[in-house]
Amino acid sequence: MNRKCMNCGEGDPVCFIDLGEQPNGNHFVSKFDFEAEPKFPFRMAVCPQCYQVQIEEFPPVDFMFSNHPYITGVNMPVVDHFYRMVDRTLALFPQAPGSLILDIGANDGTLLGIFRERGHAVLGVDPGRLTGPLCRAKGIPVCETFWDSTSAQKLVELGIRPDIITATAVFYHVADLHDFIAGLRRAMGSRTIFLAQCVYLKDVLEKLQFDHFYHEHTMIHAVAPLERAFARHGLRLLHVDYYDVHGGSFVLYAGLEESEWRTTPTVAQAIAREKEAGLQDLRTYEGFARQVERNRDDLVSLLRKLRAEGRTVHALGAPLKGSTLLNYCGIGPELVDVATEVNQFKIGRYTPGTHIPIVDEREEPRRPDYYLLLSWNFLEFFRRKHAAYLAAGGAFILPHPEVRIVRD
Repeated sequence: MNRKCMNCGEGDPVCFIDLGEQPNGNHFVSKFDFEAEPKFPFRMAVCPQCYQVQIEEFPPVDFMFSNHPYITGVNMPVVDHFYRMVDRTLALFPQAPGSLILDIGANDGTLLGIFRERGHAVLGVDPGRLTGPLCRAKGIPVCETFWDSTSAQKLVELGIRPDIITATAVFYHVADLHDFIAGLRRAMGSRTIFLAQCVYLKDVLEKLQFDHFYHEHTMIHAVAPLERAFARHGLRLLHVDYYDVHGGSFVLYAGLEESEWRTTPTVAQAIAREKEAGLQDLRTYEGFARQVERNRDDLVSLLRKLRAEGRTVHALGAPLKGSTLLNYCGIGPELVDVATEVNQFKIGRYTPGTHIPIVDEREEPRRPDYYLLLSWNFLEFFRRKHAAYLAAGGAFILPHPEVRIVRD
């Protein structure tokens, strides 16, 4: 259990939401694994000193990440976002042709592939045994390890000094924030840029996105606490951008304190907006938890009503965030018949904890009356993809910020 703040180390984090016993949301089980499926306590807390939000208890790192089934390249909205983000990054921080881009959490190499298209050298770092071969199949080298100060030192000893270091949807997965940043400090040169894309705490709270809380997310970040964490290691925040991806994310750029890159007004502006939104007020978190409970009750009531009326409901997608929602709400195959997927590592298995069968969306035997949109952050993408289904009378169920039915 994290008895001290993972950021400032001073405050005693205050639990503000308990999501019950939860399985590893990325461990998609076979029917033979149901009885042996481990579960872990799942509570989120906030530091009353620096207002870092963090998990109270983090399961073993190897169990969480070594067989990680997420594949970036099958998520087209994320791929499209990466193209925009890469071009924006190179416009903000121009690089000479052939500059080295190192991606922490490289997954299947999608992001590095885009940098390579732009004329740069690439290298991945990722412990995943499932996705490493996908990355190498694209001709992208990957070091199969976790990022920390030790792995960073090994790169330095090999003479590797990246020009840009990226960590997209990774920087809030770390068990030791300061060892991660210490690794950055060792690997960075005077012109090196670190880019972190993070789910934004402000959006999570304002849009009731409680399913962004899961065991992999050791922390949910805002800009203000991170400014303090980076400064402790001699790094300076340079710029902050915002994107709609994942329901609301920020991209933070940092350099060494002595970096020649200037800090833009976006950093101070972000911190001011966070304070105005109540991110430094414990009452904000207490109110969020009460709203989440009401949201859970509303969703379960709707699904029970539809089942009583003889309606069919399938889950559209089986993302990790969906595991949090299904387990917290107690939604299993008695309310949702199947979940449809395109990810080869999930098809033919069952949702963690709730054991809803996962089928290939291309082989779905019959369209349901409703899809529960667990990948709600891709609503517009699914609207386009399933336009004919919606036009024929089908509907999506969106779980939050309020439960609603979308028919077009």
